[in-house]
Amino acid sequence: MEVQTMTSPPPALAIEARTAARPDAPASGATPLIELKKFNFWYGEKQALFDIDLTVRERSVTAFIGPSGCGKSTLLRCLNRMNDLIDGVRQEGSLRVNGEDLYGPDVDVVDVRKRLGMVFQKSNPFPKSIFENVVYGLRIQGERNRTRLRDACENALKGAALWEEVKDRLEDSALSLSGGQMQRLCIARALAVEPEVILMDEPCSALDPIATAKIEELIFSLKERFTIVIVTHNMQQAARVSEETGFFMLGKLVEFDKTDVIFTRPKQKMTEDYITGRFG
Repeated sequence: MEVQTMTSPPPALAIEARTAARPDAPASGATPLIELKKFNFWYGEKQALFDIDLTVRERSVTAFIGPSGCGKSTLLRCLNRMNDLIDGVRQEGSLRVNGEDLYGPDVDVVDVRKRLGMVFQKSNPFPKSIFENVVYGLRIQGERNRTRLRDACENALKGAALWEEVKDRLEDSALSLSGGQMQRLCIARALAVEPEVILMDEPCSALDPIATAKIEELIFSLKERFTIVIVTHNMQQAARVSEETGFFMLGKLVEFDKTDVIFTRPKQKMTEDYITGRFG
């Protein structure tokens, strides 16, 4: 799906007349997996997120778009508590996955990061073999059975559409792979621990168009089994891969709706201006 550029803003009355589900409500019949209510976040004294209300549906692709510094990557890192690694951060409000408060006092942060796997902007394979990269998380969890590790490696690489390319060189260094292969390897590493959610922070920003297309095809196949949240500056990519999109500005969720609504008939003037290139 390509972004459709509006030739003129829709009439104000038409905007007011539109009716839709609440921005944080899932599509009809869908199961909500991630739910945020009045979620706020601070880096020290600086507030980065303001009253975020958002619901992410199970086994869907949700995209976060917006200009640099708008809070979308910060929110992604809040989802698996990566921001806990930064001194002086704090949060308020509710963030639940499958009904569990991820910031509750008894929550195991390591388990959270297993359940919500992260794929970063820059591929970050370890200086180990392809095999050891994929099974790294399982080894950390204490798995030592070689047969189970090999089966998990094969399944994860197949899930990341990389198995056929590397099955004969699993003992080779992961650093010998191409950029696109490295990124798919990092996806396989996340898949190996069987997460509920895959978080992707600009996963294609360093890749060429061919490698980007492979990652996007992979996202389509993965959503059959996983819930995916992707941060992207590429609005065409958001339009192609996601069912729902959230537009962020200055730490606030300006609008959240079905992707085709966001890109063709947004309800907020600020969303329309961003989509049509009037700023950002």
